[in-house]
Amino acid sequence: MTRQPHGTAAPGALVEEITALGPFFAVTIHPAGAPPAEPWRPMSTGLLAERAAAVRGYLAAAGGQPASAVEPRVAASVAHLGLAARLASPALAAAVLHGRPLGYDLDAVRWQPALGGPVPLSLPDDALHQPQPDFTRLADTVAALLLAGPLAELAARVAQSGVSPHILLGNTASAVNGAATALAAARPELGARARAFTDLLLQRPPLRPQSARTTGGAFLRRSCCLIYRSAPDRKGALCGDCALRTAPGTPVPHSGG
Repeated sequence: MTRQPHGTAAPGALVEEITALGPFFAVTIHPAGAPPAEPWRPMSTGLLAERAAAVRGYLAAAGGQPASAVEPRVAASVAHLGLAARLASPALAAAVLHGRPLGYDLDAVRWQPALGGPVPLSLPDDALHQPQPDFTRLADTVAALLLAGPLAELAARVAQSGVSPHILLGNTASAVNGAATALAAARPELGARARAFTDLLLQRPPLRPQSARTTGGAFLRRSCCLIYRSAPDRKGALCGDCALRTAPGTPVPHSGG
């Protein structure tokens, strides 16, 4: 078992440390239970549908097409992947940096649904839980609080847009792996810890069937986020971790996050 630091950092200091990792990790905190104040908005079902519609227009414009050319489920999947990455990234950082899981309901999240980059994100001030003594316990706790919590809630709400659960679980696995890759890039000395912890998460339900490794050891999801279908004639490039990838190519970024 890998021993963890005891997470003595105060919540404010930990948030600053996480935010310093980059825009996909950046968070602010707000009082738990407080009503949202402009420009913050709750991450609710209506806003998720609104977000998918905005991403649909964004993807269509990128391909020089009308919005009607992009399937609604494609836009919903891409929107989901970006939001899952935003929720997963700070949680992974808190776990790897200080052995502390984040736990909260999706309704407690506040965000600003801007396009073209990582959305601003605010979490309730009671989201940070006590540190766990080792990676195994930590992975179990994060799986229960994050994977089966707000990430499962997010996927369930996006599924109402017609995206299959298989794709949504693949998006979640890809988001978790992407967070580890970004953390390793920001803090190379933590790369091995980030990868070890992420491997433990990917081995736990519901993500266990959703990922594999290439012969070179790279992460490979077992589904496709569908973004290639947003390009003209549905012939866009595949993401680097896509299950449909059979030959090297140019990965496309996950837009709409």
